Amino acid sequence: MVCPLLFCLLFCRAEHWIVVSGTARVTCGEAILLLTENQSTYIPLGTSHRLENPGKIDLHMIEVQSGSYLGEDDIVRFEDIYQRS
Repeated sequence: MVCPLLFCLLFCRAEHWIVVSGTARVTCGEAILLLTENQSTYIPLGTSHRLENPGKIDLHMIEVQSGSYLGEDDIVRFEDIYQRS
């Protein structure tokens, strides 16, 4: 079962995602990547992106944020299954 998470865009920060275990399906702009253990991707500032777990194993990852502002209020949410505002 695929578990899609937030589809969003960040105005003030970029992110680097590293998969520790499991499999991640990452949408970054128009690109769709499938990442496995010890693989990573960079999400540039201002780029729409989504994270999904397409596998049966729990996905564990590390997110590193960089930018001029690291607050959570720079997020524009397009879709969010958890209904966060």
